[in-house]
Amino acid sequence: MVSIRNPERSVEQRILDAAAACILAYGVERTTMTEIARRARVSRPTIYRRWPDIRWVIAELLTVRITGVLEAVPDRGAGRESVVGRVVAVADHLRADEIVQSVIRNAPGLAMTYITDRLGTSQQILIDALAEAIKAGQDEGSIRAGDPRGMAAMCLLITQSTIQSAQMVAELLDNEALNEELAHSLNGYLKP
Repeated sequence: MVSIRNPERSVEQRILDAAAACILAYGVERTTMTEIARRARVSRPTIYRRWPDIRWVIAELLTVRITGVLEAVPDRGAGRESVVGRVVAVADHLRADEIVQSVIRNAPGLAMTYITDRLGTSQQILIDALAEAIKAGQDEGSIRAGDPRGMAAMCLLITQSTIQSAQMVAELLDNEALNEELAHSLNGYLKP
């Protein structure tokens, strides 16, 4: 259903949905603005008015998907166990997300930007949410003292590495074991 209040959002959503479909059909490297425009039923200039190039479209798509997972996994309350449970659940969802995994596996140049060079929007959102949860856990007494943002950044690094490298250790750690080990790592890092 098209929103009367914000028809612009529906165009952007169609573009992002088309980009996701293209990534699944052709892979990241062969996804083009032309094909996205065709699938979204918009002109290429319509896309270019919103994003300067394909990398920005894909980055926006990733932000929407990652923040969507964060919103879909409920806040489990204050306390280290709750915080860790939510982080592990978000990581589990992202490891199963075809678009996220396609970018990690098939567009290493794009992925490396957000792994080694700079924090992306979704990473900033995750750090903000985690810092808030860490602060609540500190106030509650189940998370050690320290700068919540710095600790959130470290939790992001631990978790992001797990998401990126899960396939590499799949023979050693199935999905359940990986979740258990990630929880153990984060609990050990955060405990007082």
